[in-house]
Parts: sequence; C-alpha cells; structure tokens
Amino acid sequence: MSRWVPTKKEKYGVAIYNYDARGEEELSLQIGDTVHILETYEDWYRGHRLRRKSKKGIFPACYIHLKEATVEGSGQKETVIPTELPLVQEVTTTLREWATIWRDLYVGDKREMFNSVRDMIYDLIEWRSQILSGTLPQDELSELKQKVTSKIDYGNKYLDLDLVVRDKDGNILDPELTSTISLFRAHEAASKQIEDRIQEEKSQKQNIDLSRQAKFASTPAFALFVTLKNVVCKIGEDAEVLMSLYDPVESKFISENYLVKWSSSGLVKDIDQLHNLRAVFTDLGSEDLKREKISFVCQIVRVGRMELRDNNTKKLTSGLRRPFGVAVMDVTDIITGKMDDEDKQHFIPFQPVAGENDFLQTVINKVITAKEVNHKGQGLWVTLKLLPGDIHQIRKDFPHLVDRSTAVARKMGFPEIIMPGDVRNDIYVTLVQGDFDKGSKTTPKNVEVTMSVYDEDGKKLENVIFPGAGDEGINEYKSVIYYQVKQPRWFETIKVAIPIEDVNRSHLRFTFRHRSSQDSKDKSEKIFALSFVKLMRYDGTTLRDGEHDLIVYKAEAKKLEDSSLYLNLPATKLELEEKGYSATGKSTQNLGNCTISKDSFQISTLVCSTKLTQNVDLLGLLKWRSNTSLLQQNLRQLMKVEGGEVVKFLQDTLDALFNIMMENSDSDTFDTLVFDALVFIIGLIADRKFQHFNPVLETYIRKHFSATLAYTKLTKVLKNYVDNAEKLTEQLLKAMKALEYIFKFIVRSRVLFNQLYENKGEADFMESLRNLFTSFNDMMNSNSENTGMVKGAALKYIPTIVNDVKLVFDPKELSKLFTEFILKVPLGRLVKQKLDCLIDIVHSDLFTHHDCREILLPLMTDQLKFHLEKREEPKACCQLLSDILEVLYRKDVGPTQWHVQIIMEKLLRTVNRTVISMGRDSPHIPVQTRDSSRDKIVLRGDRTEMHRWKRATSKTIG
Repeated sequence: MSRWVPTKKEKYGVAIYNYDARGEEELSLQIGDTVHILETYEDWYRGHRLRRKSKKGIFPACYIHLKEATVEGSGQKETVIPTELPLVQEVTTTLREWATIWRDLYVGDKREMFNSVRDMIYDLIEWRSQILSGTLPQDELSELKQKVTSKIDYGNKYLDLDLVVRDKDGNILDPELTSTISLFRAHEAASKQIEDRIQEEKSQKQNIDLSRQAKFASTPAFALFVTLKNVVCKIGEDAEVLMSLYDPVESKFISENYLVKWSSSGLVKDIDQLHNLRAVFTDLGSEDLKREKISFVCQIVRVGRMELRDNNTKKLTSGLRRPFGVAVMDVTDIITGKMDDEDKQHFIPFQPVAGENDFLQTVINKVITAKEVNHKGQGLWVTLKLLPGDIHQIRKDFPHLVDRSTAVARKMGFPEIIMPGDVRNDIYVTLVQGDFDKGSKTTPKNVEVTMSVYDEDGKKLENVIFPGAGDEGINEYKSVIYYQVKQPRWFETIKVAIPIEDVNRSHLRFTFRHRSSQDSKDKSEKIFALSFVKLMRYDGTTLRDGEHDLIVYKAEAKKLEDSSLYLNLPATKLELEEKGYSATGKSTQNLGNCTISKDSFQISTLVCSTKLTQNVDLLGLLKWRSNTSLLQQNLRQLMKVEGGEVVKFLQDTLDALFNIMMENSDSDTFDTLVFDALVFIIGLIADRKFQHFNPVLETYIRKHFSATLAYTKLTKVLKNYVDNAEKLTEQLLKAMKALEYIFKFIVRSRVLFNQLYENKGEADFMESLRNLFTSFNDMMNSNSENTGMVKGAALKYIPTIVNDVKLVFDPKELSKLFTEFILKVPLGRLVKQKLDCLIDIVHSDLFTHHDCREILLPLMTDQLKFHLEKREEPKACCQLLSDILEVLYRKDVGPTQWHVQIIMEKLLRTVNRTVISMGRDSPHIPVQTRDSSRDKIVLRGDRTEMHRWKRATSKTIG
C-alpha cells in the first residue's frame, strides 16, 4: 500500500519560499511558482509546476500557500484552473513575465528601464492586493480595473512585448470567439489607447492626471463632496458655519451655503450630526471646469452679544448675528480633477475679522489675495472629493459617501441637464448693501435686516426661507449686524422656495431695525423702515435676475406691518421713474401713508425655476389657453426664444405644443406651426451646446408624451414638405435633421393609440407610411438642382428612423420600401452618401432579421459590385462589406451560410480584380514590411481593407 494519498482539496498553491531540491525525486521551487498538487504524505506534497508539467517531484507543504481552484478531468488528464478573477490571473501572469525581464535589466545594468519596470511591478502588486481584498466599492473597483489594464498594456508596449487586445470592459478577447474584423478593429483601438496612455504617463510626471480631467470634462454634471471634520476656533459663543463655493475672479458665490450650527462648547450643536457632517455641492458642469479659479469659502457668524469683550453687569442683548471670520481654500485643482485624495484632511486657516464692523465679503477677498494667513493654529479640517454625475447618480454610485442624511447644496443656477420631473422652484435673494442715515442718533445705526415672505393679503408664508443646506426652513431671516456702519455691505444669499401656486401672490418684505447692545434699550427699538418687491411682474413673468435698487419707505411701525398700505406703491426706483417721480431727489417724498426715505437698499435675485419663466414669448406659449387669438403669433415667437430658456422648460413646452395639436384635432390651422416648433426644439437639442439634453427628450417621449393622435398630423405635415421639396427646401432640410425624433414621436403616438383602441386605423396608418416613402422616392428621383442638399440629408437621416418604425410596421415591407428608396438615387450622384446610408442600415436592427436580409443583401451586393467595378468610393465599399460580414459572423442573427454564399458568388471576382488593378501605393492595399528591430508585420494605410474581408468570409463559412 502506497504511502502517498491523492489530494482532494489541496490542489493548487503558490510557493512562498525558495526551495532547492536535494535529490532527483524532489522539485526545486522559486517564490511565486504556482504548483499543481497531485498527492500528499505527512508534511510533503508531490506535484509539478504549472509552467513545466513534465517535471514532477516532492516539496515541503509548509513552503506552499494553498489557493482555491477548479479541477477538471482526472488522472493523467487532471488540470487545475484558479478561481481568481480573470484580471487577477492576468496580473499574476504579467508579473511573472516582467520579473524575468526585470532581472535581465539588472544584470545588463539598464538602470532607467530597471527603475521604470520596478515602479510598474510595485503598482500592479499593490493594485492586485486591493482587488483581492474584496473591500472596494463597485465604482472604485471598476476604476482600479481600468488602471490595471492600462498599466499592463503600457508596460507591454514599453518592454516591446505582444499587444493584448481587449473588449470595452478591459477583458482579453478570445480570437476563437471573435470575428477577424472585430479583432482588427479592437487591435486598432488598443494601439490608440496605448499611445494615449504613453502620453498620459509623460504628463503624470508633470503632476497632471489627464484621464481624470477627461473623465470629468465629458461628464455633464459632477459634485464636490465635503466632510467637515472639525472647527478649531476660539469663538466663546454659539456660531453658524456657512460653507460655499466661490468664484474669486468674478467675486461671487456659485453655490448655496452648507450650514452647520456650532455650539459654544466647541462641538456641533446637533449632537446626532457628530462625525457625520457631510455635504455634496451638486449641479456643477463643464462651465465650472472652465473657471479660472474656484474657492471653498467658510464664513463664521457669531450668534450672541453685540461685542465679545463686553462684560459689564448690565443685561446684554443676545441672539445677534455678528461677523467673526472666514476660512478660504483654493479647490481649483480638485474641481478640475488634477488632485484627488479623499482620505487627505485639508487644513483651512482661519482669518478673524479685523474689527467687528469688518465686512465678511471684504475679508474673503483679502484672504484670497494674501500669500499666507496668520491663523495661530485656528481653522477648519475638511476632506474633499470630486464625484461624477447628478445627485441621483451619485447616491446610486457612491452610497458609502452620500446617503439621505447628506446635505445637498445646489449650484445657484441650472445644471447642464434638467430631466423631466426634476421640478425646481428656487429664488436666490442676496442682501447686497444699504445706506442708512443715523437720524437722531449720534452714531450710525446697527442695522439688522429682517427678510420674510408675505402674500397679498398680508399673511406670512411659513418655512419658505432656507439660510443653507442642512437646515430647516424658517419664517424670517435676520442679517448679520455691522456695528455703527452707515453703509453696510452684507452679500448674504438666502434661498426662498415657495410653492408654485403661491408665487404670483407673494412678495419679499424687508424691514430695518436698529439693534442695541443693551437688552433694555433694544426692546424699545421699533422697525424704522421697510422695502418690498413682488415676485411676479405685471406681465406674468417672474422677477428679473440681477440687482434691484429698492425704495426704502418710512412710516409708523404699525402701518409698515399692513401690506395693503404699501403693495400698490412702486417697489424699486426704476418703477418710481416709470411712474414719473424723481428717484434721485434729496428730499423725502410722500406716497399715500408712506414716505420715501433718503436711505437706500439693494438686493440681487436669481430665479432657478422649471416652472417660472422670465421670457414673455415663452410664457405666451405656456399659457396659450388664456388668449387663443395670439396662438399663431406665440408659436412663431417661440422660435426666437433663447435656447437655454426653452430647454429649461422642455417638458412644459412640449406638453403645450401637443396640447395645441390635440385640442385642435378637427382643424389643421396650427399643425404646420406646431410641427415647425417641434423641429426647432429638436434642432436645439441636436446643437452641441445642448446635446446633454438628448436623454431628457428620450425620457419625455418614453414616460411623459401622451398625444395619441399626433402621428396622423405629424405624418401629414412631413409628407406635405417632402411633396413640395423645391418650394420648401429650407423647412424640409430642418425637418430632415430632426427626422429621428419626429418618428420617435410618431411611433410612440401610434403605440399609445394601439393600447387604447386595439389596432384601430391600422390600415390607414400603414398606408400613410407607404405614401410618405413614395414621396421620398419621388423626391430622390426628381432632377431638380434645388433639392441636392435635401436628398443628401434624406440618405443621412432616413436610416435613423428604421429601429423605431419597425415597432409599428412590418419589417419585411419596410426593407422593400428602403430598397426602392435606394434604387431611386440618381446614378453617378451622392455615391458616398448612399454607401454611408447602406452602412447605417447594416448597423440597424433590420439587418439582423434573416427575412429582411433576404431582401436587403442582394441590393447591397449589387451596389457594391457596381461601385467597385467603377472604382468609386473604395473605402466606403470596404467599410460596407466589412460591416456586413461582421453581422453575418454573429450567432444571434439566424442562418447566414446562404448569405455568405451570395457574397462570394457576386463579389469575389470583383474584389480580386479591384485589388489587382490597384497600385502598391494605394492606401487600401496592405503593404508588409519588416521592422529591423523585431520580426513583425507593419501594416500601412487602411492595412487590411481589401484583404481582411477574404479571411473573414472564409472564417464565416468555416
């Protein structure tokens, strides 16, 4: 009986020490060798190295670290397959290969290469450990995998090793399962990626991470994630810590505040927030990446006595908001993606106000321009990380960072994409500055501004004012008080969020009061003046963005509380001038029960609303039912509205257009105007400036569009344009560019109609599409010189409708209609456009259907034969042929052998003749040369354009 027992679980391991064989029966091992274990006896194993299976021997079990593996076969045919991730296996294999070369570099004293390879090996070892740990979040794991494959490809190129061809996810392509053409294209893509990586490696030496910058530059939205770790300041009273993003070049805040209330004991006031002070500054976009500088600004406002040093025995006024200081950090490198280390804690030095009448805005600008701050150890500790995506995407991708308890501070302005259903109705009000006469007092007043929101009946709206993210809504906001300052400058921004139905009845009310440091005196101080501004203008549009110079009214305190006494008065100096009064007079003017004071007060406002517009023309369309006599004018005026305003109200605008169409279903009066307006909107979104709104339009069509009869009217107007192509060339050209989305609306409308009426009117719908294609064919067949551009546009854009139309139309008949359309293209004209059109059809779902290919393939082979024989557009011909073969190689497109046979019979001789007739200098012929350094093929020009289709065809037949 043998002492050795076959192993059951102990099948695969890695040598963790070197072992030198002391006899013929033993097996020498080096650290890192992988072994297949066959038998075991006491403390010994018997087996072989995976890299040299012929040599078997015994080795100590304690020298081996066992790993999990899958066993296939048995006896002599037994093999082990490690159960590690494929990428981990690739890293392991790469490290072994590089280690041998690394040793040779050391022996050859090639120090620079030796050091470079060492750094790459260390990186791969570290990253391999991170992947194996299994502790990385999904987003970080995906990013790390990308880094690993890039490093491997770069290292192989650097060491002149074989190129690894991968798919888009970084997995190695199996040549047995991948078509020749796919391999060729993947090879091209891999070569380009490696060249980009080499450039990136060079740039990294200059501390620039191009991949991160490119990643965020291509993302329509991103956010800055901030964690407040600690506030180290000797305040001595309760305080408000207000954090926001700031543009130092334009001297303006670009985000809402993130508000943290800090207690006098040196801890966060809400103890539940301890160690959980997190905020995400969202809605940042490509425009913010272009800013010259961005700062992270923290303002600290003390809440307590008028003066900290005031310790007299008299009872002091408390709860006053007083300036304390600021802390500023330049975050430009973090925002632009040049720096990223979420674990690093940044210290932001604190600069106290010079005197308690020193404006916080002035201190911010001083700190930004100063080279250093004498902080005396005081400041904030924060961590910062840039996250790609909007708030919904961030919560999905980074749940370990951003959850429902994380404060969301939005950008003061719109993100680059506004999705349907993303309702926002925020009005940002900034208290800018004022000028107040001291009156009967010997010194300037300590002015406190109180802002509140009232309706026209004088009722205060509750919980609609938000001083900062992370805090609840409040009824009134009290400004910071600057001590004995005649011209205070606040620059305090507050968000007002009013229910949409209340906006037209609401106004902002500002009251002014002198605050005394002594409580007894302070109680006797009354409101001495008032300003107000209505949120809705007389024409129904919202209060304009920008600065407003408000009139400061004086009256008895009780009268100032009665909104009926002041609401009919002019609110701004501009309104005062429009009513014929002087706004610059030095003397006071009486208006009713109120007197216009010589004091002044300025605010600025910014409306961020998906429901309130400041554009009269757009408002006219959105509220078209209120005056139908102006409807035609409103539809025409829509096409003059600035694009940014239209896309903000995309859902409401589209709803209005289709409601007009549906509520006038018995008439065609507005059909052409609505169609043109729809084309205008689709054209806007096709514009590069608004291209990020494509998903918004898709979402609208899929989830919000509900006009069941729109298909009949849209089809009718489009057919009329095509039938009159010579007269309506400009309109038809615009319609062609919007054709894809016009048909998405047509198809979605028909699908909704079918769901309601169970295929009623099916025959009429089919006939209307046939007639439309007939009109297209007649247009293509016409000899008119004016329609050349429209014909080219038809060839370019008609393939974009195929995938949608086949949902409601017989695919085989659609293939026949398309065949007739191509055959109508005039001979010798638009050849490139026609071939590109055929290429697009090959990429469509239509060509994957066997029955449709039966109709389309003979057309395509005939066209290829004709143009190859005439030597017309050889590159486009090669592209079309390659794409056809690529589809025929797939396993999910039905039987293909007969279709390959058609290609061979029709085109083999033509292609051979074409290749023979071309000179060696043609860019479409593969030129093979020898590289002196290594025995490898170098392909020039389009490389295997004419060559590779033969290999692909034979592979497909095989």
